[in-house]
Amino acid sequence: MSLRVLVVDDTAVFRKLISEALTGIPDVEVCGTASNGKLALARIETIRPSLVTLDMEMPEMNGLETLEAISKMAAAPGVIMLSSGTSRGTQATMKALELGAFDFVAKPEAGDEETTLLKLRSALAPRLVAFARQREIRQMLSHTYRRETAGMEVGCGTAELRIPPETASPQQRPGTRAPLARTLHAGMKFSGPPLVLMGVSTGGPRALAEVLPAIPADLGAPILIVQHMPPLFTAALAQSLQAKCQLRVKEAEDGEAPVAGCVYLAPGGRHMTLMASPLGKALIRLCDLPPEHGCRPAVDVLFRSVANAFPQRSIAVILTGMGSDGTAGVRELKRSGCISIAQDEATSTVFGMPRELIRAGIADHVVPLSRVAAEIVRQVRDAK
Repeated sequence: MSLRVLVVDDTAVFRKLISEALTGIPDVEVCGTASNGKLALARIETIRPSLVTLDMEMPEMNGLETLEAISKMAAAPGVIMLSSGTSRGTQATMKALELGAFDFVAKPEAGDEETTLLKLRSALAPRLVAFARQREIRQMLSHTYRRETAGMEVGCGTAELRIPPETASPQQRPGTRAPLARTLHAGMKFSGPPLVLMGVSTGGPRALAEVLPAIPADLGAPILIVQHMPPLFTAALAQSLQAKCQLRVKEAEDGEAPVAGCVYLAPGGRHMTLMASPLGKALIRLCDLPPEHGCRPAVDVLFRSVANAFPQRSIAVILTGMGSDGTAGVRELKRSGCISIAQDEATSTVFGMPRELIRAGIADHVVPLSRVAAEIVRQVRDAK
């Protein structure tokens, strides 16, 4: 599916570089450019792009103001923000993602044009592929919904997700449910609360902003989250989420012990793992091992560490995101009895990560985003 993209940036050099980067991506057409938000809105009305790359800092009408105006359009295009890594830029980026931007790309730091071009193309290409795929899925789901609900009365409710038999795990089939195992490996002394582990990527900030505020402060379990995000942006995300949640939300620190009622976000650029002290106490460790799935932090790194140190004490949650990060980690966790939750297709910004979990047959519960918090609470209470 071809994507028509409008490039919006107040800097002529970046308009040129972004346009060239996009032109090198298959099935992408740069249909226009604009130097500020007001011009962008006018051109959206006339050329009808399917996607807009939107600079955050512009004169006359900045990126956030432009995004808010775009979101009110009847047939609004998707938006990918281009943001600086400054404190102000990261905070504005979090706001943009909450307002509905599909994703963001951190503007490359000063360098020669060729290097900047390559960095922009490598960052934009997978996001455009994911956006195109999401648009196809939305259209298919919309057509299916209209077909299945033709003639139905308004207010009948939504149908349950139907998982094909060949991809359904035993826990997903009617009439069966595997309880969270509570025993530990021989010799391991750990009496702490259950561990809630979450992996998320594209669409994550908006998904987390819906899930975490719905979880009560007395959950009785720590939550450890890996969100694919560069350095500095995770600090802004933690700050944004803290303002909305009953739970405490913070960036994880090396050597701290996770406690119930607190959310620990892996810092951008570092892997987060969990290890056991000699007395069996859980400790967060941050490390700089090579990226996995092209990401650092990576979900599989956290999940694998928990599978090794604290088997049978975890509830794994995979939310919206590109790729397959998290599936291998959940597979290892489930060998010791982990319960897994996957976000459904209809509510995922990008269905890649949850889809791979479901395809592998290791998703115990597949739920819409609006039910993820309730499912986490239920599983934690069942585990006690």
